Amino acid sequence: MPSELAIIIPTYNERENILVMVDKLAAVLRNLDWEVIFVDDDSPDGTAEIVREIAGKNPRVRCLQRVGRRGLASACIEGILASSAPVVVVMDADLQHDESILPEMLAMIRSGADLVIGSRYKDGGSTGELSSFRVQISQAATSFSRIVMKHAVTDPMSGFFMMKRPFFEQVVRNLSGKGFKILLDILVAAKDDAVIREAPYTMRRRKFGESKLDATVIWDFFTLIIYRIFGRIIPYRFLSFVAVGFTGIFVQLFFLWLGFRILKIEFLLAQIVATLGAMTSNFILNNQLTFNEQKLKGKGFLSGLLGFYLACSLGAVINVAVADMLFNRSIPWWLASVLGAVAGAVWNYAITATFIWRAGLGKTTR
Repeated sequence: MPSELAIIIPTYNERENILVMVDKLAAVLRNLDWEVIFVDDDSPDGTAEIVREIAGKNPRVRCLQRVGRRGLASACIEGILASSAPVVVVMDADLQHDESILPEMLAMIRSGADLVIGSRYKDGGSTGELSSFRVQISQAATSFSRIVMKHAVTDPMSGFFMMKRPFFEQVVRNLSGKGFKILLDILVAAKDDAVIREAPYTMRRRKFGESKLDATVIWDFFTLIIYRIFGRIIPYRFLSFVAVGFTGIFVQLFFLWLGFRILKIEFLLAQIVATLGAMTSNFILNNQLTFNEQKLKGKGFLSGLLGFYLACSLGAVINVAVADMLFNRSIPWWLASVLGAVAGAVWNYAITATFIWRAGLGKTTR
């Protein structure tokens, strides 16, 4: 018989927390039929090995190790799909989420809720010892997320929530599967009549391991918001690619100003250097942000950079050719220019996504 409750825990370098987490779950869920699935993104610290060692002694523990695939949202989705439990929970491995409220959350599910969110901001909840800087980031993200949310909840940034399997199956095909804020994606995809409740809890301080909050997490959040604003019409990664390309304009102008105005280099040479600088900046940012799950390093990074130079050079030719063709067909100059830029961007994205950041080119890191 399947377990009534499956706890899905995405992991990356969390080996010191695994046994403590299992013991805490066992203590609070002792009267329930449950299982825990650790979805590990091939952690170099041996997290998966620790999980398998525990699983050999405890049949409630399972390990789903992913090689060549990374990302919190996709890990959660794969973990849920790997279980047949009628109720699933997503929570972090860092021990900051209070597992003692799981029975309360399950009671809400049994009483009719489709989704129950562990909330730090609902009356009775708290961010605990979280730094004021982290709290400000979380609150700003919560406010910004209301642009795309239909459901009024206090903590859409929570990584701690429980839901019925039928509810998950209704929304799963509308999820982006990208980034770290899967709950926000679920809330946007949920139907208007979904029953959503919140359970307050106090967030604990991380004792082992390192926080995963970095520039990539923040970038993924804003990309997700823009992706949802456009109604999922434009691919998630293409939005990120274009946004990175926009930053390249400022990089190019900076290098042009530095070379032409400050160093007094001939304009043509300064423009060439500025263009190469913008291309290099775009490649580095795309490698870190847009294609983080296939991030290149070592020799793969260098070969990828050379390929990016070539792809973008061809993209520039396409940009000019399309703009010139449209202008000669009486299209307004500004529209011809914009459409030419779009054509060049689509080419650059398609060719780099296919041939530069394809799976297996260079070693990857999370």
